[in-house]
Parts: sequence; C-alpha cells; structure tokens
Amino acid sequence: MKNEDFTTTILVDAAAQDVFNAINNVRGWWSENIDGDTNKLNSEFLYHYQDVHRAKMKIIEYVSNKKVVWHVLDNYFKFTKDETEWKDTNVIFEISEKDGKTQLKFTHQGLVPDYECFNVCHDAWTHYIQGSLKDLILTGKGGATPKEVAETDGNTELAEKESSTKQMNSKSIYHKLQIDAPVETVYGALTTQKGLAGWWTPETIAKPEVGSVSRFAFGPTYFKEIEVTELKPYGSIKWLCLKAHEEWVGTTITFELEPNRKGSSLLFHHDGWAECTPEFAACSFDWALFLRSLKLLCETGKGLPYPDFNK
Repeated sequence: MKNEDFTTTILVDAAAQDVFNAINNVRGWWSENIDGDTNKLNSEFLYHYQDVHRAKMKIIEYVSNKKVVWHVLDNYFKFTKDETEWKDTNVIFEISEKDGKTQLKFTHQGLVPDYECFNVCHDAWTHYIQGSLKDLILTGKGGATPKEVAETDGNTELAEKESSTKQMNSKSIYHKLQIDAPVETVYGALTTQKGLAGWWTPETIAKPEVGSVSRFAFGPTYFKEIEVTELKPYGSIKWLCLKAHEEWVGTTITFELEPNRKGSSLLFHHDGWAECTPEFAACSFDWALFLRSLKLLCETGKGLPYPDFNK
C-alpha cells in the first residue's frame, strides 16, 4: 500500500548534534508563539497562529542526535470543515548520515491527500523545513513566525477612524484574488527585496522593516519611493507613497492576507486617490496585471515583473 504521509528531506553540511538542537529550537524556525518546553521527552507545548490554527503537541520520542517525534494531542483549524484534522497524527524528525553530510527526514504521519488542509499544510511545512529550519541549521537564524503583539496603543482606534473618514472622501482601487500558496510564501513575496523583484520590478531596493523606504525603478527615468508603514507577519502590509507620479504621492497601498484551505486570500487596496482620473484607471488595470504576476510567482516560482507584466 502506498504511503501518502507528507514527507520532505534536507541534506546539510552540519553535525548531527547541530541539526538536533535546531529541531528542538522550535521558536527559532516554526513560531515564536509557542508555550511550553520543546526539548524534553514527555513535555507538552502549545502552538497558535492568530485565530486560525492552534495545536497541542507532546514529545513522545526524543533520541539525542537521532530522532524526535511529536504527537498531536489536539488541533483546531479555522478554515476546514473538520477543525481537528491534525489530531492524533505524529510529526517525525529523523536524522542520519549520508555522503558525509547530515540528512534530516521530516514526516507528518497522518497528513495525507484526503485531508482538506493537505495542500496548504504541504506547502507550509515545505516552507518551514526546506527554508526556515535549514537556514537555522546553516546560519543560526531561521524564519519563524514572529511573536504576536497585542495592539495597546490608545491612538490606534482614533487613527483608524481618521483613515476611514479620509478614505470616504477619496477614491480607491480594489482587487481580491486567491493564491494557491501559504501566507508565509505570499508575505515573503510582498516584503523581501527578492520577492518584490520577482513580481513587480527587478530594479528593487527594499527591506522588510517598518519605517524603511523602498525604491522601485521602471526603466531608466521613472521610479517610485515607498515607505513601509505597517508589517503584521502573514497578516497585512501597508505602504505610503513618497515619490512617484504626482497622483500617487500621499496614497497608501495595503495588502491583507488570510489563510484558507487552498492557500491564501489577498485583498489589495490602493487608497487616497483624489479623483477617478485616466491615471487612476490605468493603475487599476496595471495593478491587476502585477497581482497576476505575484500569484504566478507564489504558485510556480516565476512571476512576470516589469517589463513583462502585460504579456
């Protein structure tokens, strides 16, 4: 009988002990939103991602430099009919030597194609194992989901009301699309220099930092400078346009992400336009083409950035 459990393997030039230690540093490669010990036999820990995913794990095998197994005691998904799909499955890490290097085989035993969450979980685990955990092993820094911080700023509600009032007196471009890739992948494409260059323009200078100013060039004579004003990991990104075509200056661009069973839903809006001008109409069309490029990049690994976006 064919084994359909999800599995993925990495081969690294690192000691088995380093790989073992990285696996157990779960906050370093998976998520900082974890409560409990992640490096002791029989210990239990809780994982959560916003109101979308919660899981309770128990470490049932812990063999130094060889093997770690988590048993999923409980699970909740917001986006599946069976909210408990992961319950009673096992997450297995197996370490071995191969060709003078260290091989890590990851298996989520019980995560099979019949599961409603299979596609998005397949892509998310691939992202974390092939990307974040591998980076943690080789560089000491992974790409774990950052710690969620409750918004306590007393001015937040007032700022939102002022923004809403301003938008009522202006025009906005809206687009919504389904991207069959996990929110982690889409967020990376919207925040990193490599990601942005892959779908908008290759001539990109950008940092995933609030307050940073990104530069996007479109040919030898035209460029945009945009400030990153908000970054909510795997949730939302907001920009303020500083330099560009005069009708762009002062407008805001927002990307709102929400995970679903197929991947991610993206709501895009470009707010603050004074009028529905020809430039407004042209930009709405161009944004649709560039968002298609973003979708292609996230789903296939290759987008259609400038100047190929309209092909």
